[in-house]
Amino acid sequence: MSDKPLSGLTVIAIEQAVAAPMCTVRLADAGARVIKIERTEGETARNYDSAVLGTSAYFAWLNRGKESAVLNLKADDDMALLHTMLSTADVLVQNLVPGALDRMGLTPDVIAEQYPRLIAVSILGYGQDTPYANMRAYDMLVQAESGLCAVTGTPETPSKIGVSAADIATGMNAHSAILEALIARGISGRGQSIEISMFDGIADWMAVPLLHFEHKGIETGRYGLSHASIYPYRPFECADGKVIIAVQNNAEWQRLCDQVLDRPDLFARPEFENNAMRIANRDLLDGELEPLFANRSVADNITLLKSGGIAFGRYTSLPELVDHPALRRTDVTLATGETITMPRPAGRTASFKTGPVPALGEHTDRIKAEFARE
Repeated sequence: MSDKPLSGLTVIAIEQAVAAPMCTVRLADAGARVIKIERTEGETARNYDSAVLGTSAYFAWLNRGKESAVLNLKADDDMALLHTMLSTADVLVQNLVPGALDRMGLTPDVIAEQYPRLIAVSILGYGQDTPYANMRAYDMLVQAESGLCAVTGTPETPSKIGVSAADIATGMNAHSAILEALIARGISGRGQSIEISMFDGIADWMAVPLLHFEHKGIETGRYGLSHASIYPYRPFECADGKVIIAVQNNAEWQRLCDQVLDRPDLFARPEFENNAMRIANRDLLDGELEPLFANRSVADNITLLKSGGIAFGRYTSLPELVDHPALRRTDVTLATGETITMPRPAGRTASFKTGPVPALGEHTDRIKAEFARE
């Protein structure tokens, strides 16, 4: 018997791509049994690439520890099997196109009546009570629609975040909602239907730029690797590379001026007396700071930043990330039997173990036999 916290829970996942699999892989990591229902050709992410020894990097990352069953949910027999599975399941997660679950006859009302303990989570692009309800939604489209791209990039070029931020945020929001619903079910005995919108998740992330605009008329700019509203919080070129520093408050600003830069006069200048003034005069401040960093090596600057208690970081390339001293890894076995490593999920210890990545339809026969007896 597993001692993982969600051991004994069964999750039915009608999922594809990133958002829903992000949610259910976390449930699987915590010990839940996740039965992934796929089409005959497999879900979308299986075919994104073949980078990991023939397996898609996306699929290997997000589907470890799950079971794969190929079902045709347009066929009466397989739909009946799904109903049998739902009668004993704890959670249903799906990210089909808007309305697809309803067209299968699994409306929230039907679920509440037939499967009162089931927690049914629908991951959608936009809230179903908004004019965007039926819009198709993919990660980059949601990043653009939510305004995230308007505050990301350089002054000349809006950009998306370089990973699937909208999908990942949505999956983690769904994971949190399921855990809350499980606690609520433990009190009331009843499940619930939950809608998780991709747009809502990123709009929530956009709260600070939105509040700045609505209450102060400030339109957050794009500053590349520099922070838009905290300063100095940016990379500086050194004699042999670059270092990124972060000054969050005036005490840190004073230490930077006094102990790191040996320029106490900068702290005394009224143009830089608080964060708001440093933001307003960022170009003037850059002109003072850049030569001071450029005259020293990265190592010398880091020594001074450490002694002054100033937060710093290095710009890490992908080749450098491979051997990053803070990168903790976990083993994952592919469907081929080969083992790879990937980043260990946050909050997991060195003893964390995960199940293998399933082959397409690997568990179909066993699952059909199991639930045919229910």
